[in-house]
Amino acid sequence: MQQDVNENILSIRDLEVSFGGNPVLHRVSFDLKKGERVAIVGQSGSGKSTTIGAVLRLLPGEGRITGGTIRLGDGPDAVELAEASEAQMRSIRGKRLGLVPQDPMSNLNPSMKVGAQIADALMSNGMRGRAEVKRRAIELMTEAGIPDAERRYGQYPHEFSGGMRQRVLIAVALAGEPDLLIADEPTSALDVTVQRQILNHLQALVDARGTSLLFVTHDLGLAADRTDRIIVMADGRIVEVGTPREILLNPQEEYTRKLVAAAPSVTAALQMEAPGATAASTAGPAPILVVQDLCKEFTLRGQRGGTVRAVDNVSFTVNRGTTTAVVGESGSGKTTVARIILGLETATAGQALVDGKSITASRGAERRALRRMVQPVFQDPYGSLDPTHSIERLIDEPLRIFNVGDKGSRRRRVAELLDQVALPHSVAQRRPNELSGGQRQRVAIARALALEPELIICDEAVSALDVLVQDQILNLLADLQDRLGLTYLFITHDLAVVRQIAHNVLVMKAGAVVEEGSVDKVFLRPEAQYTEELLGAIPGAAFAA
Repeated sequence: MQQDVNENILSIRDLEVSFGGNPVLHRVSFDLKKGERVAIVGQSGSGKSTTIGAVLRLLPGEGRITGGTIRLGDGPDAVELAEASEAQMRSIRGKRLGLVPQDPMSNLNPSMKVGAQIADALMSNGMRGRAEVKRRAIELMTEAGIPDAERRYGQYPHEFSGGMRQRVLIAVALAGEPDLLIADEPTSALDVTVQRQILNHLQALVDARGTSLLFVTHDLGLAADRTDRIIVMADGRIVEVGTPREILLNPQEEYTRKLVAAAPSVTAALQMEAPGATAASTAGPAPILVVQDLCKEFTLRGQRGGTVRAVDNVSFTVNRGTTTAVVGESGSGKTTVARIILGLETATAGQALVDGKSITASRGAERRALRRMVQPVFQDPYGSLDPTHSIERLIDEPLRIFNVGDKGSRRRRVAELLDQVALPHSVAQRRPNELSGGQRQRVAIARALALEPELIICDEAVSALDVLVQDQILNLLADLQDRLGLTYLFITHDLAVVRQIAHNVLVMKAGAVVEEGSVDKVFLRPEAQYTEELLGAIPGAAFAA
């Protein structure tokens, strides 16, 4: 990419930001050239989102810029954003600065049709004429990769998949033809193949327009694949800057080395040509879980009616003390399988046997006893933990429900469980909102362990966590498995995480199993084209050589 080295679209010097008098950004400085793609990476709390919030002048709450400069553009059109009025910023956002935010459902109005939301962005940037606005909105939807855009113009956000909603946000961000596009974790909630499609399309649009890209992510592999330069942040400071190859293959700072070591996508890519550290475990004691010809059909509402088969004759076994990962894109049926095994959904046909007993056919006391043996850890610990209860009450809740012990023994059990998940006893009297995301997930794991289950089902249990916390939780799960002999069924869309934790893999597509086997077999000798596509979508593969 040939650019004039003096042409900076963004120049930040000694930027400082405080919240309520507490400094959170410390003398942050970097340049972004016209047409360049730069990533800011770091764990939660590193300052990357605060940096882009300062650039956009959209700092939350008491956040304010307390020092430094933010210069947008070169020459006579340059603007000092740190000193710009709100009226100036309103004219700059959209037209010169575009934003693709993280969560499409919270950034799209659920009561407005998507076409109207794109049209609003166009009119905010000066376009007039109803017919012209609609024509351009449909054109933007098509450019963003939304098929049949003219028909889908009149649909609501809930009628779009997660990937398609993200494409709508890209269309909104590009409506003003900005000079600089800021993408804040734009694909963190998407599975790997949809993520690749979205980023391929975004990259093509940016390249075609000559737009600069500031890409905020916690995934180093993704940053390496998609940008020209990486800025590593920690504790509100820039700790290292370099090309993707320099950062991934020759990091200079200890913090960067930790990020690289903890990044599942990088680890998986580097192991694509050689057997992984995780050995297959197909032999051994009798299976703890046997799934036979499992089917689940859902009735469709509306005028057309009918049914859709979400799970289609799925069969597999899970041996004691092992981890079996179930992977696939959104809508592949993996979570529905997990919910049936947990007794949260009723199978249409087939059965799931836990320790030889059918959970699908059980009722009453038998179902209750089986539920003690199988416990879940869900994706969002904040959503699965009652915010009004103390941590102690949350962890001992299963003990109370199953009338295990008295108050004193339950308190001792809670202390023991906190030790097992490496949390201090002092958190027992705190509430979930007083803990970090990683700490909350440790609480969810402690609660799952309370009844001493034999099988734990982890449904996207680390997908909402940043890379360093994710690595800590995966290491904790592996340690608990070694110490307690636990068995995991690990539901995920992230094959990089599978490479790190699983012994065996089940690949699902459209409700059916398309491939299964040991981790090494599936990663190194995939048989199904769909599996090859999933493997090819793991970020960071370009640096495996």
